[in-house]
Amino acid sequence: MLFSLFSIFITILWIVIGTSKVKLHPFLVLLSASFLLAILLDIKPIEMIILIQKGFGNIIQNIGLLILFGTIIGIALEESNGTLSIAQGILKRLTRLPLPYAISCIGYLVSIPVFCDAAFVILSHLNKTLSKKTKTPLVGLTVALSTGLFAPHVLVPPTPGPLAAASNLQLENILLLIFMGGIIAFILIIIGGSYGNYLIKKNKYTFEEGDEDQSKNEKISDLPGFTLAILPILFPIILMGAGTLIKFLPPDFIIIDFLNLITQPTFALGIGMLFAFRLFINNNKTNINKSIKKGVIQAAPILIITGMGGSLGSIIQTIPLHDFAKDISSYQSLGILIPFGIAALLKTAQGSSTVAIITTSSIVFPLLPLLNLDSEIGKVWVIMSLGVGSMTVSHANDSYFWIVSQMSGMDVKTAYKTHTMGTLLQGVIGFIIVFTGYSLWRVF
Repeated sequence: MLFSLFSIFITILWIVIGTSKVKLHPFLVLLSASFLLAILLDIKPIEMIILIQKGFGNIIQNIGLLILFGTIIGIALEESNGTLSIAQGILKRLTRLPLPYAISCIGYLVSIPVFCDAAFVILSHLNKTLSKKTKTPLVGLTVALSTGLFAPHVLVPPTPGPLAAASNLQLENILLLIFMGGIIAFILIIIGGSYGNYLIKKNKYTFEEGDEDQSKNEKISDLPGFTLAILPILFPIILMGAGTLIKFLPPDFIIIDFLNLITQPTFALGIGMLFAFRLFINNNKTNINKSIKKGVIQAAPILIITGMGGSLGSIIQTIPLHDFAKDISSYQSLGILIPFGIAALLKTAQGSSTVAIITTSSIVFPLLPLLNLDSEIGKVWVIMSLGVGSMTVSHANDSYFWIVSQMSGMDVKTAYKTHTMGTLLQGVIGFIIVFTGYSLWRVF
């Protein structure tokens, strides 16, 4: 058994080195890691291939369409300027909030369907415009936006990380994950907004002459309405929420089968995708086809990385970790510290939050019964723990770090002091929140 644990350590080490030092594609790293672990565990070649195929196939079957639909929704919002409509609509409705908190709220909503790096690129110009109009230091607004986008990215489906973790841990109640992730992510964007507000007070506003305000050239009239833009995000959540109420209806209710169908997460996101297509004026088929094409292209690498994470998990599950750990009396007391620690180590070492989430969820799945976390709510606590771990921290080996620094005109030293520190605060405070909630859950 000690050799099996050593084999897992070697595999994790290779994942870190392969992605951060050798800079191979995560798909290739996870595939080779699956083969490496299987060889170290002396799994027969035929069985090894079967396990890898099974793990990959199960992940794609469970969340493939969810990721694809969610990605297409994000692309459609981007192409139709729906994200800008949401951002401006939130600013109008949150005029009483200090600006960094309003920016964090924009990040919170936009990042649910749109990946945080793409969303930052989309909203960075709006951030600069607001900075000039209000004479607010850009560094504070940058951190408010980057942290506001980051928290939902690792905690709230339909972003790929939480969905992959749910599949790896065999979580069935996706709505519970959305609800818990949404609450914790909202608290964390307030933390990010507070840190952004602190940076605004600490720094002075400076105007760069080479960066003229181009907002005059924006065709605001071309933006879709706020309600129309927000529907692709809200409607699927409403449908999935209604799915929990259906359980209280009698089995012979006249339209029970139809209600069960439309409240399934995949079908609900599919309807959200149709709402996203309505953002294009006059149902422009060219833009719709373009969104689908770009969505498929963007979703493909995520799907294969997520699938390979499932393959690695399938190999790991052949190790009787439960039998090894059950005699360690202090093991259960570690609880959700284990997924947090593994995810934080992987995130800090290799840079990708998604890889950290997928790998960590694969590793901890066999331990869930031992930790008394094999219930639906227990699995959600685990995903929250590894989610906040995967935020800790964003630095130079993370592509998001460079997008934030370059799009906002920060030098590396400043980005470390602001963006990296903001993600560290979110990660540490996030774990404190998750651990407190988990402890209360265990008591009651």
